[in-house]
This record gives sequence, structure tokens and C-alpha cells, in this order.
Amino acid sequence: MRDPDQLALTAQARSAIVRDSLAVGLATGTYGVSFGALSVAAGLSVGQTCALSLLMFTGASQFALIGVLAAGGAPLSGALTALLLGTRNTLYGLRLAPLLAWSGWRRAGAAHLLIDESTAMSVTRSSTAAARVGFLTTGLSIFVLWNLATFGGAVAGSAIGDPRTYGLDAAVGGAFLALLWPRLHDVRARIVAVSAAALALGLVPLSPAGVPVLAAGGIALLAGVLWRSGAAESRR
Repeated sequence: MRDPDQLALTAQARSAIVRDSLAVGLATGTYGVSFGALSVAAGLSVGQTCALSLLMFTGASQFALIGVLAAGGAPLSGALTALLLGTRNTLYGLRLAPLLAWSGWRRAGAAHLLIDESTAMSVTRSSTAAARVGFLTTGLSIFVLWNLATFGGAVAGSAIGDPRTYGLDAAVGGAFLALLWPRLHDVRARIVAVSAAALALGLVPLSPAGVPVLAAGGIALLAGVLWRSGAAESRR
């Protein structure tokens, strides 16, 4: 029989994960109103806007697509830009697949919820059960809220004005900062974070949308490879 204290601890840990995940979901999902309004302003219909949120469901790629269209670019260029920015999700999948340990239709369904926030709320968990709770709670809450907010923003259109006026863009950045801050507990993590941020900021005015994010992710991958190589050398 399991220790009742262990059961209580498990329930408490689950509640904490759900609480944090819902907070991230609320902060991120609400910003879908901005996408809805900007998408309609870029020339898409309400139906097309909602279809993008339902089927693409990766905010950065969605904004990249409508950004190209709003600037007068061709739909193909917008789609390629969105695809480039979405390639980072492939890297997330490689890391999360063994951790979440789903197969079949569960794995296919999880792939649709594979975004920055759901990855961040699951990748650092110490067990598969905890990782699954963080992933599903974050992914599903954002999916539902993002799509509802997209519809609201698309219908309201220009009537709501610039969504940045309400601070919704800052809410998304704040959610990411809240996720990142507890991880910067040693010098190596701080160096990687500062280096990635500096590279991304430097590339913003020089490269297409999506490249700065991928380059910043490359810094983290390079740091991980070098750290593992150093650890392997020290064990010899």
C-alpha cells in the first residue's frame, strides 16, 4: 500500500502544475484576440482567420503569415515564412516524444498541441505523469482560449482598436519570462539565455521572421552538445 503522505504530495504537485499551466494558458490564449483582429485587417475573412487558429495553431507562425500578407506579400511567401518559424516545433517534438511516451492517436493529437508554452510546462518535469499534466493542461487551455479569442477579435475587427493598447502583448512576454526565470539558477544557464537573446535581437533587423528564433534555439542546442561532450570527457 502506498503511503498516504505520498498520495497527498502527488495530489499537491498535480494541483500546482495545473494552476501554473492554467495561468500560462490564460495569459497566452487571450492574446488570440490580437491575431483575429489583425488577420481580418490583413484581408482574411472571419472563417479563414478561425481556420488558421484551428488548423495551424502556432501563434508565431500565424502572425508571420498575416504579417507578410498585410505587407503585400504573396500567400506562398507568407506560408513559407510561417513554415520556417514553425520548424522549431520539430525540435520540441524530438525532446518531448520520449518524455511523454504516447503512441498512436494520442501522439498525433499531442503533436497539434506542441507549442512553446506546452513544451516549457512539461519538458522540465521529473516524471512522465507530471510532464503529461503540464503539457495537456497548458496545450488544451491555450487551444480553447486562443480559438475563442481569435473568433472574438475577428468579429470585432477594428472596433477593438490596437490590442497592444490593452497590454496583451506584454502578457505573453510576461508569461515566458515567468517560465524562464526559475530555470536561470546557475551561471551556465544565464550565459546561454543572454547569448541567445543577444543573437536573436541582433538578427531581427537583418533576417526574415523566424530566423532569429531558430538561431537563438541553435545557441541552446550548441551549449547542450558542448556540455555533454565536456561531461563525457570528464568521465574518461
